[in-house]
Amino acid sequence: MGARRLVGLLVGVVFGVTLSWTGMSSPEVLREALLLDNAYLYLFFASAPATSTLGLWLLRRARARALLTGEPVAWTRETPRRNHVVGSVLFGVGWAVADACPGPIATQVGQGVLWSLFTITGVVAGIVLAQRASASAAQRVAREQVDALGRGGRGRDPAPGAQAA
Repeated sequence: MGARRLVGLLVGVVFGVTLSWTGMSSPEVLREALLLDNAYLYLFFASAPATSTLGLWLLRRARARALLTGEPVAWTRETPRRNHVVGSVLFGVGWAVADACPGPIATQVGQGVLWSLFTITGVVAGIVLAQRASASAAQRVAREQVDALGRGGRGRDPAPGAQAA
């Protein structure tokens, strides 16, 4: 097993243990948060970006490099686009329906929670459908580009019977 895979496995195990230990894999905790009965989940979530923002800021300031790739610790800001909003809504709906997001679902599978097998099946099906839709859209764009180049880059051909300018 390569170093990257080993590190990925280790990070995944630590993440899963943390989710389980903090109760984040419990449907009851998630349901209470979604019903706004308990702020525990939101406080836990708020601590993650606060901690990572501070940590990444310190690493960037120290000009640190990633341990596995050696690349500088850096990021770029991206303006939110339509696909971000649609993805966020789908994620939220899936979370509300399943009472879990992908991390806790994987943790529930690891804990042997039977119903999580149905949820993880839905996650995998969603990933497959998203990849197929993305590949289909990319093929459609590529065909349109080839069609435009095949017409000498003129774009769309004029309507039948129309005279070219």
